[in-house]
Amino acid sequence: MRELERELPATTESATLDAPAASGSLIVVGPGRAGRSIAAAASAAGIGVSVLGRDDEVPALDAGSAMVLLCVPDTAIADACERIAVAVPRGTAVGHASGATPLAALASAEARECPTFSLHPLQTIPAPDTPLAGAPCAVSGSDERVRLRAHALAAALGMRPFDVPEEGRAAYHAAASMASNFLIALEESAAELLGAAGVENPRDVLAPIVLRTAANWAEAGPDALTGPIARGDEHVVAAHLDALAERMPELAPLYEALAECTRGIAGRSEGAR
Repeated sequence: MRELERELPATTESATLDAPAASGSLIVVGPGRAGRSIAAAASAAGIGVSVLGRDDEVPALDAGSAMVLLCVPDTAIADACERIAVAVPRGTAVGHASGATPLAALASAEARECPTFSLHPLQTIPAPDTPLAGAPCAVSGSDERVRLRAHALAAALGMRPFDVPEEGRAAYHAAASMASNFLIALEESAAELLGAAGVENPRDVLAPIVLRTAANWAEAGPDALTGPIARGDEHVVAAHLDALAERMPELAPLYEALAECTRGIAGRSEGAR
């Protein structure tokens, strides 16, 4: 997977902030994989960071420079915010690390005059020490200043911040799920089909084409499309459907839906073949 990693430029927007997040402190609420990975990145960046569990006491904070980031499950954000909001000084920036949950979940902090923000690393975090450097990071804020502070924090953590409007949050997270979660589901289905065809170690066999295709798409977008649909070989598609009907008929609707989507992409792309 390392072959897909690239050196990507960092954003410069956070340079406009009066007091960059790197000069303040960060309280991470939630000692899970995301929380600990963000805390590790903050520590490496020289940011004073504390990781709190559910019942830990909130340390004394400077409302002007401290930020609190809730790294808890989506369903726990509102309750965690209520507990934090009464324990921090008014004016302390309170945010969450969810991609799907709107800032409205932080209403209890807003009610105490605490600006709110979100900071969502657009990356899978499979372990509590997952590196975040270079990962895109979705950011939003309840006002311009806290939005810029969130940008500065993401940049200090080594990530590449970009804005997601509140009204676009659900669509953003759906896109992220399609690109990541659905990719796993798709490749696992392909591996099962390959195994049903009698090929041993299907994941090892498929991994190189998956990685190469992902790299090609990152470089060329829709022009990276290849295969029978891009070439107009519909008889091959028909043979695929026959094979699915014989070996794994439950995958036929998925194949047909993806084939139709692929036809649309091929029709828009001059480089498909």
